[in-house]
Amino acid sequence: MTPGRTRRVDHWDDPDAPKPTSRKASASVVVRDAGRLLLLQRVDNNLWTIPTGGVKKGETVAQAAVRECREETGLDVEITGLVGVFSDPRHVIVYYHGNKIDEVRQPINICLHAAVTGGQITPAPDEAQQVRWVPLDELGDYPIHPALQQRIDHALQSDQPWIG
Repeated sequence: MTPGRTRRVDHWDDPDAPKPTSRKASASVVVRDAGRLLLLQRVDNNLWTIPTGGVKKGETVAQAAVRECREETGLDVEITGLVGVFSDPRHVIVYYHGNKIDEVRQPINICLHAAVTGGQITPAPDEAQQVRWVPLDELGDYPIHPALQQRIDHALQSDQPWIG
């Protein structure tokens, strides 16, 4: 990672994690195509994830999800459904700038199903080391944080939205 960049550390069910200082909404998308799932490898923690990012003022959750997917992967998507609302307080994200903690966030994520409508895979250098279509039977080969794995698993296994 480039010196001076923000580093992200995700905690899950960790009693030693710092206490949250903020609670913010984010949107994510589960994009599937022909038995594959769209994943990207984050630059700030090297983990694999689905396109995800904060909801900005003046935009809807769906608009944020579409924007984040385009920014992180180069692909345009349309929203096709709701995976669920994920707000488990066991997930805490610590953002560091150098060795200093900038923020300790307890996220609220609204995860949506989406389908590709255009674009070309182009990783955003400041957000994604790589972007790829991963066959569903190979997902276990990718290091994915438990909070993200929960979203992916629910999207792949249920037609009912997760509320939790």
